[in-house]
Amino acid sequence: MSLPFRLVNVFADTPLGGNPLCVFEDGRGLDDATLQALALQFNLSETTFILPSATASARVRIFTPTFEMPFAGHPTLGTAHVVRELKGTGDEVVLDMAAGPIPVVAQGDVWTLRANPPRHRAAGAPGEALAAMLGLTVADLLDPPLWIDTGSEQLVIPLASFAAVRRAAPNLEAMLAHASNGRRTLAYIFAREGEHVLARFFFVKHRAIVEDPGTGSACANLGGWLLATGAALPQRLSIDQGEAVGRACRLGLEVTAAGTIRVCGRVIEIGRGTITL
Repeated sequence: MSLPFRLVNVFADTPLGGNPLCVFEDGRGLDDATLQALALQFNLSETTFILPSATASARVRIFTPTFEMPFAGHPTLGTAHVVRELKGTGDEVVLDMAAGPIPVVAQGDVWTLRANPPRHRAAGAPGEALAAMLGLTVADLLDPPLWIDTGSEQLVIPLASFAAVRRAAPNLEAMLAHASNGRRTLAYIFAREGEHVLARFFFVKHRAIVEDPGTGSACANLGGWLLATGAALPQRLSIDQGEAVGRACRLGLEVTAAGTIRVCGRVIEIGRGTITL
């Protein structure tokens, strides 16, 4: 069995920037164990598999090296880029995901997704505990930290300065205690200067803290945080992420006056190949 795939970088300003993604062009005939094993083989933050859909441009399944995800931002944008070429859809694509149908539109190689309406709940840990979890002081935190879910629930923690974002050094045991929703352990931190945001995203994998270079689902959840905290609308923000791991990413966030959340970024294809099983 030969399985063609493509490698793309999402939220990229240069071919070797952004967040890498592997997209398998045809996932038909593969069982879940094989899908998971292929994602582990590439060991990227996510790998996607394109499947037929009766109701959308394509059905898409998203796998990390260890589990399947209902939704993630950079896999959505990167896979839409591949679906457009494979299926000749034009610049409007709808991807059928476990989290529901996700509309995606393009202007050239810049893709924009519309996130699901957000849900939110309290952080459940005091500021002192969250500050210590991040290796920071209470003075570095802003209120309110919230769990936000626009398709993938994450703990969103606002910080007082870019310097605090750069100083953050999460503690594993504290992350497990205060940043777990029972399924995953993760935290998105950000600070804002005008319309510019600096962000970092941490998650636990095999009892190690991993930092993601560019997280579209967390960007969407930042939009949900703005809505949950009553921010003035509309909002249009530019988010830099990945600085600390040497993979600069630039994400765009728009929250419309009606509360619609959109996330955008550039997609660059850098290679193609075939896996033989």
